Amino acid sequence: MRSLTLLSVLFPILAGTALLIWRPGDDRLRNRYALAAVFAGGALVLAAALCSFRFGADAAAFRVGALSRHLVIAFRPDGPGLVFGAILGVLWPATTVYSLSYMEHEERKNLFYGFFILSFGVVVGIAYSANFFTLYLCYEFMTLSTLPLVMHGMDGAARHAGRLYVLYSATGAALIFICIVVFCRYTDSLDFALGGILDPALIKGHEGMLRTVFVLAFFGFGVKAALFPFYRWLPAASVAPTPVTALLHAVAVVKSGAFAVMRLVYFGFGCALLRGTWAQDAALAAASFTIIFGSAMALRTPHLKRRLAYSTVANLSYILLAFASMDAQGMQAGLLHMVYHALCKITLFFCAGAMLHHNRFEYVYELEGLGRRMPLTCAAFTVSGVALIGIPPFGNFLSKWLTAAAAAASGGWAGHFGPAALVFSAVMTALYMLGVVVRMFFPLRTAPALPEDTREADRLMTGTLIFLCALLLALSLLSAPLSAWIGGMT
Repeated sequence: MRSLTLLSVLFPILAGTALLIWRPGDDRLRNRYALAAVFAGGALVLAAALCSFRFGADAAAFRVGALSRHLVIAFRPDGPGLVFGAILGVLWPATTVYSLSYMEHEERKNLFYGFFILSFGVVVGIAYSANFFTLYLCYEFMTLSTLPLVMHGMDGAARHAGRLYVLYSATGAALIFICIVVFCRYTDSLDFALGGILDPALIKGHEGMLRTVFVLAFFGFGVKAALFPFYRWLPAASVAPTPVTALLHAVAVVKSGAFAVMRLVYFGFGCALLRGTWAQDAALAAASFTIIFGSAMALRTPHLKRRLAYSTVANLSYILLAFASMDAQGMQAGLLHMVYHALCKITLFFCAGAMLHHNRFEYVYELEGLGRRMPLTCAAFTVSGVALIGIPPFGNFLSKWLTAAAAAASGGWAGHFGPAALVFSAVMTALYMLGVVVRMFFPLRTAPALPEDTREADRLMTGTLIFLCALLLALSLLSAPLSAWIGGMT
């Protein structure tokens, strides 16, 4: 049972490394290998999660080794880890199926799929980490393993995006490293513990300094979650192939940043030290401002993938706002929104990728009347776009409601600023998403005709979109029990 946890992390890393060494020349053979590796990895991730849920996190824990008393490499899929692991175990295989069509005519596919599979294992390592040292190691390896995916095009724009990604990631890593060092001084173990790991006897008289370190680490992990002002790498990364941007914006990198913030608040410093202080106000204010900024930027951006990228900037701070409320409802709301946002945003990016890949449409104004030529793709975009707004009965409504309630309950000016930011963002989201839908299905009479060769995406792409929409609808109808389950897990 314990070996399942290690295999869920190690197997994709080894499979991806093997592909980088092997480099088959046959596309069909490589595609079959990639599918088999990712689906097997996804099965291992879900099996480890199921075992942990059935028998407890301790029964599924695996200790790899120790460099010192504090620097231990270990994995333990607890409640929050199961939520993140389930997202990865379902959506990474779906992305692989979609990518087979999208990457068909791309170059350097061995390099792409090698790092694509390897990154899967690294991100699972973040989800199933048992302590802050393991989390930090996997977090840094994620930067290295996803950088070749961001720079896959190897043109000027891709290289610029890669430089930004490394620069911002290195800045965040430095801030996080400070936090890890401080943890080693004020605790006996870096193992996650709900309520915090700091020793009350050791921190007495140092509370102000520790709150300052928390704010630095909040922004450090917030780099990957595109927290303002560290958001620029995310829109720039939209030049990567759509399967990569979908993972970056919906599943892997940004969710890892938000997930790490949850660990920092609830399993590191602890709510008792932070709640009601200037440190909490700083976190709430930063998340609220990023929500407003990202939503406004999405509305004014005509490039479709960049519009979705700025939407991600805003929605990731929904999750950070929930975690910054620093109570049980906030953790529940943040994890719930991780699930629904992942499904919505990956579907939206897949739709944008289908429009770009098959018809070279990149800008919103090019989509006039596209609903008649790409009905399935545009219908999937509409469903996921409406869900993203948070209109009942979609599950995003419940996650946003719980987030607003948790932020308001935190008290203070920053807490009340959060619900106001959410209302503003909901209006902006309706404008920038429904504006696209209206163009698709209700074109202007004066709009230019679409090119004659405009066509629907192929079966692999549309099949993936149908699967994701069905899953989104099913989980939306089950939003109340899913929310209760997540609440019970945390």
